[in-house]
Amino acid sequence: MSRVGESELKRWRDLPAEEILARLADYAKEDPTFGAIKNPATVRWYARANEHEFELLLTGPKFFDTRAKRGGGGAVDLAMHLFDLAFRDAVALLRRRNL
Repeated sequence: MSRVGESELKRWRDLPAEEILARLADYAKEDPTFGAIKNPATVRWYARANEHEFELLLTGPKFFDTRAKRGGGGAVDLAMHLFDLAFRDAVALLRRRNL
């Protein structure tokens, strides 16, 4: 695997979590009934990836898994979380999915 450049990392850090989730998950659907309390830009999504179910709060590039009580930001963090991957494997997955 080739080295990860700063421009590639920056692009992955800035991508909206909704876009990443939609392209990585086997199933992803926004909850239209969700009403954010703190930040009106926050949305709730239900997703399935790697045979696991997730309930995620997404705000821009950031995500929070309400069931695991863990979050992060950017495509690499989200790929690592959804698929339980190491950094190198998450990068390889993102590259395979052309993100």
